[in-house]
Amino acid sequence: MSTSARRRARSGAVLVALGLALAACSSAADGADPGAPTSGSPSSDGPATFAPVSLDNCGTDVTVTSPPERVVTIKSSTTEMMLALGLADRLVGTAFADGPVPEQWAAAAADVPVLSPQVPGQEALLALDPDFVYGGWESNFSADGAGERAALGKLGIGTYVSPAACKEPDYMPDPLTFDDVFAEVHEVGSLFGVQDRADAVVGDMRSTLESATPPAAPTTALWYSSGTDAPYVGAGIGSPQMIMDAAGLTNIFADVHDTWTSAGWEKIVAADPSVIVLVDASWNTAADKIALLESNAATRELTAVREKRYLTLPFAATEAGVRNADAVVSLDEQLAALDR
Repeated sequence: MSTSARRRARSGAVLVALGLALAACSSAADGADPGAPTSGSPSSDGPATFAPVSLDNCGTDVTVTSPPERVVTIKSSTTEMMLALGLADRLVGTAFADGPVPEQWAAAAADVPVLSPQVPGQEALLALDPDFVYGGWESNFSADGAGERAALGKLGIGTYVSPAACKEPDYMPDPLTFDDVFAEVHEVGSLFGVQDRADAVVGDMRSTLESATPPAAPTTALWYSSGTDAPYVGAGIGSPQMIMDAAGLTNIFADVHDTWTSAGWEKIVAADPSVIVLVDASWNTAADKIALLESNAATRELTAVREKRYLTLPFAATEAGVRNADAVVSLDEQLAALDR
């Protein structure tokens, strides 16, 4: 069994056991019929009862006995997860956005305070009186950042890191798969008592993936994230590989056992990819990357550059999260438009 499967099995067993115990107590009370509607039955606003959740998150034990009410998110992927699950009302602040909130969630997020454009300091974080912090990267929780997880725990503040970002070998997905992304959706849904919403989000993502139309012909691709002298590219076990696999693209750096890696231009020139996936970020836009590729004496002779075979994705859609399935479909649609 894989590491990620063991983690899911361990946390799932705890959830099931707790849920069964609570259900048994409820049914036994007053001889109640377990099949009959009660005041504890789920409603459209979420469950009236909450089964405590205990799980192992990147090596940190997380226990939630009631759904968090005052949450700070760090990174766009975590903010968007909360919004996709209909939990905007739990957000007291967000930080470290990688781009604008997508249109479908913009209204819900409009009144949520933006704490910081980068990782917030602990003083600023504590000023919001949060009971939970959801980070996109383990590095978000440091002594000179939002605070170490153990220290926040002593203050009564729960923490959770996107499992896709776990760095320890026993916890890092290797490789990251859509099942891992779906597991995070379900896990966050359980932490907030909105499992039905999590099921719906995962169902929508699965349907989106099923609607993708990969290219009929073999198509090699460079995933160009950032960098100039030494480009930072998508490697073989992270979200770039997961997204390209689902889109039917062959990553020219799939044999590099890492999530992202620095590469030499000479290797890219030798591979001569059919298309180049450009990650559009405010600090290194797709337009900036195109200008570099088309001005560099070596790269301007690449087939993809000469023929302007560029595919573009916003940075926030490229880290593990609820927008990954849309990213797959977007790549295929852009590629089909190039081939028309």
